[in-house]
Amino acid sequence: MTAVAQKCGPKSVSRPKHWSEEVEEAYRFQCAGYRDAIEYSDIKQKEPERWPHNGYVKKLQRKDGCFVYFDKTRECQDKDVNKTKMYGY
Repeated sequence: MTAVAQKCGPKSVSRPKHWSEEVEEAYRFQCAGYRDAIEYSDIKQKEPERWPHNGYVKKLQRKDGCFVYFDKTRECQDKDVNKTKMYGY
């Protein structure tokens, strides 16, 4: 990702039809109020904490300063997959 792409924002948005690890990643960031990992890194100036065995996001700090904690296992249920937004740059 270039600095220009990050400043301009996403170029496209799509909604997934099936669960994948990318959907899980996006779901966790969106539960905490962020668009994706890029926006989180831009705002917080740090990388999120991750579970060591699978790389899923473990803890995120919301914009209001509170923390959101996630389990080691899948959290995005099948009913929530199509509510998640996948951003393209």
